[in-house]
Amino acid sequence: MIPESVTSEEARAIAEKTYIFAYPMLENYKTMYNQAIDKESNTYRTPLNHFNHARELLGADFTEVVSPNNDTLYSMSWLDLRTEPIVFNVPIVPDNRYYSFQLVDAFTFDWAYMGTRTTGSNGGTYIIAGPDWAGQKPEGIDEVFQADSEFVFLLGRTAVNGEEDLPNVRMLQDQYTLAPLSAYLGKPEPTPAPKLDFPAWDDNKKTSADFISYLNFLLTTVNLYQKARALIKKSAAIGVEAGQPFDANKMEPAIREGVATGVADGIEKIKAKAISIAKPINGWNLLTDAFGSREKMEDKDLTRAAAAMIGLYGNITAEAYYPLGTMDANGQPLDASTHDYVLRLEKDRIPPVDSFWSFTLYKFPEKLFADNPIDRYSIGDRTNGLKYEEDGSLVIYISHESPGEDRESNWLPAPDGPFYLICRLYLPKPEALADPPYAPPPLNAMEKGAVSKAA
Repeated sequence: MIPESVTSEEARAIAEKTYIFAYPMLENYKTMYNQAIDKESNTYRTPLNHFNHARELLGADFTEVVSPNNDTLYSMSWLDLRTEPIVFNVPIVPDNRYYSFQLVDAFTFDWAYMGTRTTGSNGGTYIIAGPDWAGQKPEGIDEVFQADSEFVFLLGRTAVNGEEDLPNVRMLQDQYTLAPLSAYLGKPEPTPAPKLDFPAWDDNKKTSADFISYLNFLLTTVNLYQKARALIKKSAAIGVEAGQPFDANKMEPAIREGVATGVADGIEKIKAKAISIAKPINGWNLLTDAFGSREKMEDKDLTRAAAAMIGLYGNITAEAYYPLGTMDANGQPLDASTHDYVLRLEKDRIPPVDSFWSFTLYKFPEKLFADNPIDRYSIGDRTNGLKYEEDGSLVIYISHESPGEDRESNWLPAPDGPFYLICRLYLPKPEALADPPYAPPPLNAMEKGAVSKAA
């Protein structure tokens, strides 16, 4: 019910704040619904509590997700923790192979990690539990991770050193296992949690007053933290209440219009923040504070929403740091139909990492890999045949046409049109995240064809 004392303007203000808070939860639910609930979805992957492993490195034919990486194979699972915890087993991983498993809750907080940086390479067995679990850590369990939501996204990345390395990574993936705690302990399965009626996803509802119907459902699956409880209590004035049905058509017209306008206001604020969230240096946009734990992000609803808009499930910077290159040294957008480019990394400007780094190129506006004659979509310190200069510097050639046979080892092919780059630093060194954070050198634009002519 909408209290009679609420005005249209008050409804608008409440709706704006509520929508900004809810936006990442909506994006997360959309992804879960399409990947693990709706078997008719063209992006359906696997049922809840099962792994889906990518078995091949992505190429130009991949179009499902924008700005994908070409460095790792993904392993992902949507976990339903309502009935009982899930036991996750990780095998011994060779010391020289990077891997990570990121735990994301329904709020999109990155609340825990397992992997090279956090738990090491010696393998382990972990419990992932929901907010209401009150059990004790059993023998043989290395650590218990307890979420603030009943549904959790487990997202793994395992480094691949080229096509020839794929069998080794697939063998590791087969040893990443999930099991209910009861099965791990050899005990009877507990009474299953009640079957949920997951609301069907509708993109139109996400951008209207009907977003509240999704939020009311999602609120039944989380433990609200204190700051969120205060917001949700106030939002009851526009129909927000855990588990309650919502129908915008039953609102007074003036209130409904106020809520719809508040949603539109929220969307515009999120878009504006998404544009300004990164710090520009050398033609690169540096994003260092967009993702993190609840403790870090609970009072940054707008930042959290903007991060979900531009890069849902991004890593915290301690795990991976992603400078985004969109301009050349003259401040002009990157376009390989008009220029060739040279990126020169002096020895002391090579990305500082404890694991590995890469530069990945995407055509714009599609934000996807660009088809090219050598099937190369990224270049980095693991690229076979990469040639360094005698002084330890590295020159990378970015162009549509080949820079010449003797330079193809250092060639990152570009489309015959606009593009952008993402520099990925896996396990960045502390100096990479200092103030100011690491930015690659600017790209030097050259006359189209100049690189190959100079070869």
